[in-house]
Amino acid sequence: MQSTLQLIDLLAAAALLLWGLRLIKTGVLRAYGAALRQRLSHGYGGRVVAAFWGFLATLGLQSSTASAVIIASFVARDIIRPRMAQAMMLGANLGTAIVTVVLSADIHWVGSAAIFLGVVMHRVFDGNKPRNLGRALLGLGLMLLALQLLGDVTAPMRDSQTVIAVLTGLANAPVFALAIAGGLAVLASSSLAVVVLVMTLASAGVVGPELSLWLVAGANLGGAVPPWLAVQSEGVAARRLTMANLLVRASGALVVLVLAEPLARGLSLVLHEPDHLVVGAHIAFNLALLVVFLPLVGPLCRLVEKMMPDVRDPTERRSQLDESLLPMPEMALAVAARETLQLGDLVDEMLERTLAALCESDEWALSEVNRLEEEVDRLHEAIKLYVARLSRGELDESDVRWAAEIVSYAINLEHIGDIVEGGIAEIAGKKMRKKLTFSNEGEAEITAFFQHTLDNLRMAQAIFLSRDVTLAHRLVARKVESRRIEAESSERHMERMRIGRVETLETSTIHLDLLRDLKRVNAHIASVAYPILEEHGLLKESRLKDGIVTAPSE
Repeated sequence: MQSTLQLIDLLAAAALLLWGLRLIKTGVLRAYGAALRQRLSHGYGGRVVAAFWGFLATLGLQSSTASAVIIASFVARDIIRPRMAQAMMLGANLGTAIVTVVLSADIHWVGSAAIFLGVVMHRVFDGNKPRNLGRALLGLGLMLLALQLLGDVTAPMRDSQTVIAVLTGLANAPVFALAIAGGLAVLASSSLAVVVLVMTLASAGVVGPELSLWLVAGANLGGAVPPWLAVQSEGVAARRLTMANLLVRASGALVVLVLAEPLARGLSLVLHEPDHLVVGAHIAFNLALLVVFLPLVGPLCRLVEKMMPDVRDPTERRSQLDESLLPMPEMALAVAARETLQLGDLVDEMLERTLAALCESDEWALSEVNRLEEEVDRLHEAIKLYVARLSRGELDESDVRWAAEIVSYAINLEHIGDIVEGGIAEIAGKKMRKKLTFSNEGEAEITAFFQHTLDNLRMAQAIFLSRDVTLAHRLVARKVESRRIEAESSERHMERMRIGRVETLETSTIHLDLLRDLKRVNAHIASVAYPILEEHGLLKESRLKDGIVTAPSE
């Protein structure tokens, strides 16, 4: 019965560790995904700097598993190039070895402080970034708590005669030693927990130097499995990255398996204490992998690409951006325009899903907004790169102008997607979490403004395709109408507040923020009309009336 309870505790600690990893990944991506995209997408400084960033990330997150999952998520979203990501993984592996030294000390208070700060930040602050930073801190605290629980659960194993007998028998069975240590690391979702266990057993004289090296190598090999399992739904790019990491660690484990005796002798000359030898072996293992494989990340990525080729989902929409059309500008611009219309359709769907989340508290619709925003980002980036490659050739004046309009409209659509996902959808989520309800009048006004916005977007799609001057003029006029709708709805909302309507008082911030964001969306939508009106001489350079006197400059 006691063994069953210990197994339940072990599984619960592992589950808590995985949940903490999920919170860290979600928090970091939502709070700093855009900044990380700008800083890391081009791999500034090369692979050495990328490895250093991976090293620092693991020192901060206290887990290479967390780092691996986050890096894999960035690769899946095209934020980091695969080669730079693989360099970061090598640095993260070294970082987890250094963390072993830190975790061998008593720092449980760090986890407690992270949980407290995370909960406070998530509950007190309303902004997107501080709330998600609080979520990441909470995840870090839960991870450290899980590691502490793992240590408590495995403590009886250190004095167990059965464990001692099994480990003593493993001294002559290196393959089994490797497999058992790897299995424990997978079960605990942490190589750190196994290495700390080996440290304790080595200090007690239960395991010798050679067996310690086999167990450390097995723990490192097993530690590469949880990230690989965690990213199975992230896409083939993320799976390739974690598979490459698994191959790297497997190569190192194979070397240790064969050369354990001379390696143990060499380490024993420098590190005399058994527990120091375990920590040194852990650091040396990952440092050696970093030195050997950092120059080979290119061939390693190509090898994994051959092992795991792209498998297209039959339901996935195929991109029309055909590289073979680049020498033919007219056809290339036609397919780029068609893809931009597809981008507009995705934004249209985002707005519809957000309206459903607002009015019907539909959580599935809200999750669909996040998925659609990722697709919008991917398609927007593909369109920009395609037109940029086309622009390197010789284009006539009309093609240059049309290419600029395509990119401009795609950028504005991407900005709308950001406003919807980062602003309006966040507001919908806040409304659902707090169980708030609009007044009947307020909900009708918001719904009408949404419908006005959707109508404008569909008109913009038609204008982009037809370049109709009359429609373009009407869309700009509807932009002025958008400002009027926002102002009148705000005034009616304030009147309901003065009357003291409970629903209005509770949803005041949400209502006004929605009006502001929808007005911003309409401003981006109307931008498609300006190049057409300017081409026909129907656009003024300034909206200022004549006769306004400015202050004289000194």
